[in-house]
Amino acid sequence: MSASKAFTVRSDSIKAGLERAPHRALLRSLGLSEKDLEKPFIAVANSYTSIVPGHVHLDKIEEEVKHGIRSSGAIPFRFDTAAVCDGLAMGHNGMKYSLPSRDLIADTVEVMVEAHQFDGIVFISNCDKVTPGMLIAAARLNVPAIFVTGGPMRSGYFRDRKVGLVSVFEALGQLKNKKITEEELRELEKAACPGYGSCNGMFTANTMACLTEAMGMALSGCATCLAEDPRKKWFANESGRKIVELVRDNIKPSDIMTREAFENAIMVDMALGGSTNTVLHLMAIAHEAGVKLELSTFDEIGRKIPHLCDAFPGGSYDLEDLDRAGGVPALMKELHNSLHLDNMTVTSRTVGENITKAVRTGTDVIRPIGRPLHTEGGIAILWGNLAPNGAVVKTTAISPRMIRHSGPVRVFDSEEEFAKLISNSQVRRGDVLVIRYEGPRGGPGMREMLIPTSTVFGMGLAESVALVTDGRFSGGTRGPCIGHVSPEAAIGGPIAALRDDDVVEIDIPRRSLRVELKAEEIQSRLKSLTPFKPKVRTGYLMRYSASVGPAEHGALVSAN
Repeated sequence: MSASKAFTVRSDSIKAGLERAPHRALLRSLGLSEKDLEKPFIAVANSYTSIVPGHVHLDKIEEEVKHGIRSSGAIPFRFDTAAVCDGLAMGHNGMKYSLPSRDLIADTVEVMVEAHQFDGIVFISNCDKVTPGMLIAAARLNVPAIFVTGGPMRSGYFRDRKVGLVSVFEALGQLKNKKITEEELRELEKAACPGYGSCNGMFTANTMACLTEAMGMALSGCATCLAEDPRKKWFANESGRKIVELVRDNIKPSDIMTREAFENAIMVDMALGGSTNTVLHLMAIAHEAGVKLELSTFDEIGRKIPHLCDAFPGGSYDLEDLDRAGGVPALMKELHNSLHLDNMTVTSRTVGENITKAVRTGTDVIRPIGRPLHTEGGIAILWGNLAPNGAVVKTTAISPRMIRHSGPVRVFDSEEEFAKLISNSQVRRGDVLVIRYEGPRGGPGMREMLIPTSTVFGMGLAESVALVTDGRFSGGTRGPCIGHVSPEAAIGGPIAALRDDDVVEIDIPRRSLRVELKAEEIQSRLKSLTPFKPKVRTGYLMRYSASVGPAEHGALVSAN
C-alpha cells in the first residue's frame, strides 16, 4: 500500500475492492489513472459566478487550489454552489432569497460530499451568506476542511475621498434631501466599485471572512488580502497543499471549531465592530458543530472586549488599510490576553503559535488595547417587553446622542410600506420607525434593509430617528438600527402588537428595548390580531418559511 493510500479512508467507498469496479469505470472515464485511484479525493467547493463581483475571480483561485492539491499527491474535484449578491438583491423580492441561500449552500455541499465520499474539502467562498453556509456544511460534515475567502475589493475614490457601494446607497438619501445632484450621484456610481471582490468595509462578507480566520478555519492573513492582490494566489495554493496535510493527519473541523474557537471569533468580532449578521451566522454554525451558543454570550463577551478597529461603515478605514495594519493576526495579538491561544487551527498550529510573529503597523487602524475606540465591543444584545427573546444592534455605528432614545412609533408591515414613506420624504424627527413581518418566517427570509437605513442616514436623520425590525440590517448600516427582534411578528411576537404613536424606549447601555405598554395590553392586542398568512405559497421560500427556526437560534432550518 502506498503512503498516500494509508490515509485515504472515505473515498475508498467509491473506489476500493472488486465490488467497486463499476465505480472505478466511471472514474476512469474522467481520465484518472491507476495511481490516481490510490490518492485522496479532495472536493473543491466553489461559489464562482459571473454575476457577483465578490465571486467573479474565484475560478482563478480555484486553479491555484487545485495546483496545490495535485502537487501534494491528491486529486481535486470541483463543484459549485449558489451565490447571492446582497447588493444586487437589495430592495426588491430577490433579497428574500439571500438568507435562505445559506441553508441551500450548506445542503448542496452536504449532498455532493456525502454522495461522492470525498476525503477533504477546500471551500472557496466570499460574500454574506456563502461563507456562513459553507461553514455550516463544514461543521455538519466534519470532514477535514479549509477555507479560502475571495478577499475584498479596493475602495473607489470620489472627489478625494474613499467610497464604496454603501456610499451610493447613502447618496440616495442625500439626493432626496437635495444635498447632491443626479449628476453627482451618477459620478459616484461610476467611481464606487473599481474592481472585483467583496465590498470594501467591515460589512458582513468581510466580517465573516475575518471570523473564519479567527476561528482557525483559514490561513492567517487570508481574510484581509485584497481580491486583486497577487498574494491571494499563494493563499489558494498553500490551502490546497494544507488540505492534504489535514486529511493525512485526520484534523477535522470538530478539532478546530470548538466552544473556545467560537469565543475567539466573537472576541474578534467585537474588536472589529463587525456586522450584526454574524450573530445569526455564528449561532447557526455553532448549532451544527454541536456547540451551545446563546445570545447572552455575545453580550457577555461584548462587555469585556473593547472595540479596536476603526473600519467602515462607522470608522475611517477600509479593508486594505486593515490588511496593511497587520490584519486579523495583528488584531488577535492585541487581544492575546483574552483569547484561547491553545486552540488548533488549519495551519496545524495553535492560535497562539499563528499570531506570535504578527506585527501591528501604526495605531490608527488597529488601536492598542489600552486606547480603544470604545470600551465595549461593537455589538450589543437588547432585551425587554418588545424583544423578550432578544434583539441585536451594532453599537459602533451609532452616534452617542442616540444610545438612548424614546419616541413615538410609526409602524410598517413590510419594507415596501416603509419605502413609500421614504420616497415621499415624510420621516419625522424623533420617530421610532418599526418594520415588521420581515423576520425569517414572516418575510420570508429576513430581508436585509440597507436602502431604508442608508436613505435615513443620507437624509441626515441618523441622530434623530431610530429603526426597529424583526428583519435584518446590512453590515453597511449606520445609525440606531435594531434588528432580529424576537419573537418575530409572524409568530405572535410583541412587535406585532405595536400601533402608531405607541412610545418605544431604547436604552443601549442598559441593553433595553421596551414599549410603554402593560403586559395585559400587549396580550390583548395580540389576541385580537388576524392569524398571519404566509406571503409566499410556492417554491423554495414556501418550504423555507415553513421550516426555518427563530432568529435567536440563528434562523437555521434544522433548528426547529
